[in-house]
Amino acid sequence: MKKIERLISIVMILLQKEVVSASEFSRLFNVTRRTIQRDMETLSYANIPIYAEYGAEGGYALMEEYKFDKRLLTHKDIENILVALGGFEQLITNHEVQTTIQKIKGMSIADISPKLDLTFYNWVGRSQIKEDLLLIKQAIEKHWLLKFEYVDQLGNITYRVVEPYKLHLSEMHWYLYGYSLEREDYRTFKLTRITNIQKDGFYVPRSDKIMVEKKQHNEQQRLVKVQLLIDVAVRDQFIERYGKKSVSKMNTKEYYATIELPDNQFSYQFLAGFGNKVKILKPETFITKYLNFLEETVKLYK
Repeated sequence: MKKIERLISIVMILLQKEVVSASEFSRLFNVTRRTIQRDMETLSYANIPIYAEYGAEGGYALMEEYKFDKRLLTHKDIENILVALGGFEQLITNHEVQTTIQKIKGMSIADISPKLDLTFYNWVGRSQIKEDLLLIKQAIEKHWLLKFEYVDQLGNITYRVVEPYKLHLSEMHWYLYGYSLEREDYRTFKLTRITNIQKDGFYVPRSDKIMVEKKQHNEQQRLVKVQLLIDVAVRDQFIERYGKKSVSKMNTKEYYATIELPDNQFSYQFLAGFGNKVKILKPETFITKYLNFLEETVKLYK
């Protein structure tokens, strides 16, 4: 974190808290106590009315006259923001998110214990991909060109140089949206298919990127309405994903489900994961492709 960002963060925290110790600031920003002392001197020179309180409960504080009205956000607003930030922190942990969480917590005088909790599985692959996420985030902010190898669905490897513009999380998968210099067009890249990613110079952002930003996402898949017969044991999973209206009762043990799926191998993999708890009723073309997918899978064991 740059010094100016740290100074702003210190002021934001002190605006909301009565007293904050040098040790607490030191842990929060991962700097020495001496650095915090110098920061306080800098803020004082800038006419920010910071003063020190001594003793066991001592630390730094702001003159009360300098603080603003906290009524802009209610306690419930702050709680909701913390729930969202807590979930986001599990997916992409960095110091900026942790600092923001501390700032938001400081905006309420009461102890916050959210009634809603978000939990994501801490898969090893997700932890490893965080390094790439942080590099790409830096590249977007600093306009770095990125070069990397990209492995497609068939295992073919291509070499790309890309102007990165946005990171997108969809169905727990991360994607990079950017302009491919080789293809001379915008492309979407799945992060798990990217290897050997490196900085490769700088670029000037294109003015048309917002206009075509959704193009790749919309072209990725054509949705097909699929009717299923599902076992009661998996009913809740379909309701969770597609809503209550997508499921109707047939008898005590079976339900009908009508959902939309992309006509590709990812949908076949999704349905195959339910084993004998799901049967496709129609359309016939989708059933045929699904059976071909299963037959190719069975061949691996013959």
